[in-house]
Order: sequence, then C-alpha cells, then structure tokens
Amino acid sequence: MCNLYSMTSNPQAIKDVAKVLEDRTGNLQPLPEIYPNTMAPIVRNGTNGRELVMGRWGMPTPPGYLKGHKVDRGVTNIRNPTSTWWKRWEGVAHRCLVPLTAFSEPERLPDGKLQPVWFARSDGEQVAFFAGIWCRWTSVRKLADGETTDDLFGFLTTEANREVGAIYPKAMPVILTQPDELDIWMNAPVTEALCLQKPLSDAMLACVDSPQPLK
Repeated sequence: MCNLYSMTSNPQAIKDVAKVLEDRTGNLQPLPEIYPNTMAPIVRNGTNGRELVMGRWGMPTPPGYLKGHKVDRGVTNIRNPTSTWWKRWEGVAHRCLVPLTAFSEPERLPDGKLQPVWFARSDGEQVAFFAGIWCRWTSVRKLADGETTDDLFGFLTTEANREVGAIYPKAMPVILTQPDELDIWMNAPVTEALCLQKPLSDAMLACVDSPQPLK
C-alpha cells in the first residue's frame, strides 16, 4: 500500500506531459517525501482545460469507518472505484492525474521493522502519473485545525507487477506513462477509463536508492 511518494520534477515537465493549460500552484517546489494528509500537486479538468492545483492526499473515509473517531485522515489508495462510496467520483469531473517521480512500498525486515523501498521509471523518463480521483470535502483533517474544506485526492491501486511484487505482493498504484493513457483517464467514459486499472508492465520500474533529484 503506497503511503509515501515523491514529486521532484521540474513543474514545466508536468505541464508539458499532462497538457496543462493553467497552473494554480504558484511557485511549486520539489517534494521529495509526500505523506498522507499533506499537500501535493494534481492535474484536473477545469473550466478552461486541464489545470495544475494543490490537493490534500486522502479522499473522504466512508462514514462507517469513522465511528468513534474525531479526525478523518483520509483514504489514500482505492482498490474498488465502482463501490457505492467511490462511484460518485468516477466521472471525468472528478478524475485527476497525480504526478510522481518515485513511490515507495514497505519492506518488512528480519527484525520486524518496515523500511521504504523506492521505485522509479526504468526508461530514463522522470515523470509518471497515478490515476487519481479528487473531490471538495468539508471535514476535520487535523484536530488542531478544526473543520476545513479541502480539495482531496487519492489514487487507484491494482495487482503488483514483478518488481513491486518482490517487495510488496498485495498491490501497487495504477501508474500511467503514455500520453494516450493520460487522455483516456481524463476524458473517456468510465468503462473505458477503468480498463487502465492494471499493473505497469514488468521491467518498467526499477528500485532506486532514494527519490530522484530535481532536474
């Protein structure tokens, strides 16, 4: 389950690959470690075309799982987007692309501790995108902040490919690398878009020592 990733690419590369027409992030800085419930860039469909904005990582938690909790820290990874809870956000208005340069999965060591193992594209290209969804939601994300209204996002997961499965066999994020895949996810009917919920082909990822530096 991916709960840590990085986005250290030049922002212009994100805008070029994802065909962004409007940048609302301001001066976007490298983000070598992005954790749940923190802010990160996403590409979504806006009034004038695709826009790059900041969102908080973690979609609303289904109410049944919040009983007894004062804070909703969000759902980062979504395996079944056609379930009753997620289905409301399956249309193109709520789809997004989440840029990344590397992501990690937890490896359990012999002493029982977990350490992150980082993966990045093996083809020399730096930027890829998680297939994500987003929504605007009012909730208590941090107790100290009280109730806030945020643009939230999460991304789809699927079966692990060979490289990820060697470390974490349960799942991996849905990663898009080709321009036609980005267009399908952002524009196509839901049945066609969800055909992208599959593992990245074997050998398209490689383990790296740490998140990639800014280029």
